[in-house]
Amino acid sequence: MTRRPLNRILIAPMAVGLALVLAWSSPAGAGPAKETFADAIDEILSDPRLDGAQSSVVIADAATGDPLHDHHGADRLMPASNSKLLTSAAAFDVLGPDYTWTTEVHADGPVRGRVLRGDLYLRGTGDPTLLVEDYESLADQVAATGIRKVTGSLVADDTRFDDERFHWGWNVSDEQYYYGAPVSALTVAPDTDYDAGTVYVTITPGDQVGDPPTVSVFPETDHVTVENTATTAEAGTPLSLPVNRRHGEEVITVAGSIAADAAPVSVWRSVWDPTGHAAAVFTEALADRGITVGGGTRLGEAVPEGSRELAVHKSMTVAELMNPFMKLSNNGHAEVLIKTMGHETEGSGSWSAGTRAATGALARWGLDTSTYVLADGSGLTRRNWVPAEDFATLLLAVQEEKWFGTFRAALPVACDPDRSVGGTLRLRMCGTPAEGNVHAKTGSLTGATALSGYVTDADGRDLVFSIVLNYYMGPAPKDIEDRIVVTLASYRAGDDGSGGPEPLVSVPLSGIEGEREADWVKPEDLTTAR
Repeated sequence: MTRRPLNRILIAPMAVGLALVLAWSSPAGAGPAKETFADAIDEILSDPRLDGAQSSVVIADAATGDPLHDHHGADRLMPASNSKLLTSAAAFDVLGPDYTWTTEVHADGPVRGRVLRGDLYLRGTGDPTLLVEDYESLADQVAATGIRKVTGSLVADDTRFDDERFHWGWNVSDEQYYYGAPVSALTVAPDTDYDAGTVYVTITPGDQVGDPPTVSVFPETDHVTVENTATTAEAGTPLSLPVNRRHGEEVITVAGSIAADAAPVSVWRSVWDPTGHAAAVFTEALADRGITVGGGTRLGEAVPEGSRELAVHKSMTVAELMNPFMKLSNNGHAEVLIKTMGHETEGSGSWSAGTRAATGALARWGLDTSTYVLADGSGLTRRNWVPAEDFATLLLAVQEEKWFGTFRAALPVACDPDRSVGGTLRLRMCGTPAEGNVHAKTGSLTGATALSGYVTDADGRDLVFSIVLNYYMGPAPKDIEDRIVVTLASYRAGDDGSGGPEPLVSVPLSGIEGEREADWVKPEDLTTAR
């Protein structure tokens, strides 16, 4: 059967519901009908926590594109990190699965013996996965040329992207956290979560009560400093340890207290200037190899034509990036993909050029820009407005793409404990027919939650679903999303045509991530009061 884009099938919701009742109710003489598929979902959506809220839910047959249920599917709502579904698909189309970023070191000036008489340039093109060891490898390559002294400056070239570090639609209160880190074409990450533009801060109790705790920062450079006014408290004292980065500064402040018998506490904090931070890491790597730079550091200047390449590092591919990006819902990766698409299509590494490139790609799968708004790539802004039917249309259409297997595999898997597989769904829908079955993207903002992806029902039929809930009061009702998806996973048509889902499964709230302006809340970060 030919797959059809969902938003081209014009069937009124009442007609869809009637068709479902006719198809899934018991025939005459077969006994009382089970609760219909549509009724079960509507019952879930009648939860009092959604009184006064808005819900957009669409379910479709993945093989045919036929709509199976539509609950305000055309309503535009804030999708939070479900926006990454749009960004990732567009990146596959615009950049291609094999696209990579390079980070290069260039020399501008002659080398006399062991002296470079000129400037040394470090050029970034957007790689969001650079680690300290990658800068060390670049320094090794420079050292291998014999250079031991640079008379000029180390110049950090981040001009591939514009100088807008924070999206205009982001909340300023998010900027110090790893999920709100500034965006640059030249960055460094502290670990293989690849939260570029952040540092890893560890606080360890002092030797005696009253002593200041020890605070370490990784990567360790002179770029980030620490102001520590915290104390070591009596054993058993509750943790009260605010860790913040001052707005507009590279200063981490640590206050409050940590108990003498407490385990070390670790948190991630963003830097203010990711380019300067990366340059500082590279300077340290050069110094460790006996290479001195006499002229200090300059930022934001392009590598001049005619310079010589001394070292290069190539990133993982876009296809390989999809796992950390989608599993851990990495906001920085989304924005790098957006700005890279802008550079490749318009020569402008900006949000405006990048979102134009993304929406152009999405139009080829049937998404009409008159029905949705994509302002950033991650969904951290509250200015992204997307209806559930557009997510369903995209999820249906990309099944025909050569890279679909990689795309689907990058989605979090319900209740898979392996963080690189389960991702943001690793604690959800455990012990239900959805466990190990559901591949879906989560989304979380204050007052907005979403879940969209793929599920197989009890008869082996593949379904596409999109659930977007907004403007509820209180904690995110993620268990409502889970109950809907478990209902889909439980559905069995039955040989006699009676059909219907199995009895609704009670999904506990425990095991669902705490509500924050991000899907993935690092467990260590939850231990620190702010």
